Amino acid sequence: MTVVLDQNATPRTAARSAPTAKPTLVGLTRADLSQCLKEIGVADKALRMRVNQLWRWIYVSGVTSFSSMSNVSKDLRTELEDTYSLDRPEIVSEQVSEDGTRKWLLRLAKSATDAKAPEVETVYIPEAGRGTLCISSQVGCTLTCTFCHTGTQRLVRNLTAQEIAAQIIVAKDRIGDWPDSAAPGDGRLLPDGDRKITNIVLMGMGEPLYNFDNVREAMDITSDNEGLSLSKRRITLSTSGVVPEIARWGAESGTMLAISMHATNNDLRNELVPINKKYPIEKLLDACRVYPGLSNAKRITFEYVMLKGVNDSIAEAKALVRLLAGIPAKINLIPFNPWPNSPYECSDWEQIERFADVVNRAGYASPVRTPRGRDIFAACGQLKSESVRLKASERQAPKASG
Repeated sequence: MTVVLDQNATPRTAARSAPTAKPTLVGLTRADLSQCLKEIGVADKALRMRVNQLWRWIYVSGVTSFSSMSNVSKDLRTELEDTYSLDRPEIVSEQVSEDGTRKWLLRLAKSATDAKAPEVETVYIPEAGRGTLCISSQVGCTLTCTFCHTGTQRLVRNLTAQEIAAQIIVAKDRIGDWPDSAAPGDGRLLPDGDRKITNIVLMGMGEPLYNFDNVREAMDITSDNEGLSLSKRRITLSTSGVVPEIARWGAESGTMLAISMHATNNDLRNELVPINKKYPIEKLLDACRVYPGLSNAKRITFEYVMLKGVNDSIAEAKALVRLLAGIPAKINLIPFNPWPNSPYECSDWEQIERFADVVNRAGYASPVRTPRGRDIFAACGQLKSESVRLKASERQAPKASG
């Protein structure tokens, strides 16, 4: 059974359920927080201390009000309250799958170039001993991968670093992942232990390497060991193959890497993943072979969606093994997750197992990803929001009258 929850179901969320017009500090970098403090008159000599205080309250404690910041002076708390907020993106809807997967539709603050407040989807997948948060990097997508529901939604815009990081804050609010916070009332299948979000995957809406700087900045916030403190070994960026940015990402961010592969020859990959026409398989794999830090301890994950009668033959399993020879890798086999009017079917389970056996015998770890959240369209390839693109002519600021 799919459960749709009221967005004010937990005390922490209720405390910030009415957004203000004030700019929020949630999701900002240290440099941005420093600038905000300067703008309300904090002296340069006190900036570092004050930034550190705000950083811990926002990213370690998850507070929703400035009044909770007990080690910040009353005068500064008042100034902060008058000027800024700690608002999160608005939760338009929250759905809980029968398997415990949670999907949030989040409404972001409307910018000057937005036709209306844009929306993105974020998914939390609980498992025994771990919890994975799948976050979005764009509203919509440019890549039109034919097996992916998100690809049917035109790109509206890139998310800012603040909007990317704020998805993590919302998720921590909703599942009780702050110190001394309560789990949601229906907290089924949440992992045991102090930390409910143990892994971050950039596998939501959008191609993250087409929003490189903002994604990198958001992951710097996420991996800061005095804040959200997630190891970069627990952050995975998934790309459809933006070859020129792969080495740069490894050098500048150093997270784990996943490649949306899905085919073993250029003709088929051109159809499934159209970016392949620009960056064919040979160039993609060359970039993978020189990914900074690549080793048996830091393998690249190759994602392969199983499409019945399209890419699931034993011959293609053998071809995949040959292609990846010499690359420290694991291969994630993903049963296709259907969506309305999709042109594909999921491979039969027996065929997936035969495919996996070929890959395993070649020495590659080849887990078959258990579909999660299919009943709420939260599974891999199913995310889509209803935000619309603003035409260039509509993005122009209106002329002053008179």
